[in-house]
Amino acid sequence: MAVKTFKAKTSTLRHTRLGDRSMLEKKKGPRSLTIAKNQNSGRNSQGKVTVRHRGGGFKRRIRVVDYKREKFGVPAKVEGFYFDPNRTAFLALLQYADGEKRYIIAPRGVNVGDTLVSGEKTDVLPGNAMQLKNIPSGTSVHCVESIPGRGAAFCRSAGNVITVQGIDPTGNFVQLKMPSGEIRLVAATCMATIGQVGNEDKVNVKLGKAGRRRNLGWRPSVRGMAMHAVEHPHGGGEGKGVIGGAAKDLWGNRVGTRTRDNKRTEKLIIKRRRSKNRPFAKK
Repeated sequence: MAVKTFKAKTSTLRHTRLGDRSMLEKKKGPRSLTIAKNQNSGRNSQGKVTVRHRGGGFKRRIRVVDYKREKFGVPAKVEGFYFDPNRTAFLALLQYADGEKRYIIAPRGVNVGDTLVSGEKTDVLPGNAMQLKNIPSGTSVHCVESIPGRGAAFCRSAGNVITVQGIDPTGNFVQLKMPSGEIRLVAATCMATIGQVGNEDKVNVKLGKAGRRRNLGWRPSVRGMAMHAVEHPHGGGEGKGVIGGAAKDLWGNRVGTRTRDNKRTEKLIIKRRRSKNRPFAKK
């Protein structure tokens, strides 16, 4: 995918960078592979806002994506690529030899007409899916399962890629290097798709104006310093003022505080990621 630039006829267009979707199908995909999506605008069943800054935007339908790739040994032909408003990656429509159609995350380097296959062990080609224990070390993969049979959980966004570093001595786990830099163990029987997720230029997209952001379902975000003192820890004071201490969120929690609390999978993490703000952190 390339990025489209525009002649600066207006200040809005000067810095706008939009994704090129010329390679996508113009017509809509199979409606049977979509389900209705109810808009909740960030509210829970009680009508209370639990996720701020959400609401509005275009009406959407959910695309049913095949994350499990459990049709072993059945070849599938790539019929076309489709846009999905619910994710950054594009979707590839597969036509299986038995007549069934399914969506998958579109890998980089796969073209219309290519034949893909999944199984316990297949050819190491972009778009093919197999178990991690049969993938050679140094191979780039995406759509990796966390628990065997549950479907892909890791590396599903545009441009993401995971590197297989090898199988551990027990043979039960495979060592992976995640996009964040974290190194962790995943069960050797988990499925993974060969290659990198497509639409890698998504990171270079600049919407250019607030209207596009609103069309995507996002509402404005108000700075804490612009609020009253009772509304935010940064609020109040004369003039622009200063925050006065460490930056905090709306509820008084210090910004940057680690919130991960999952002791069950703690043993699977070999090396933690290093954030830009805390490059020497131990946790």
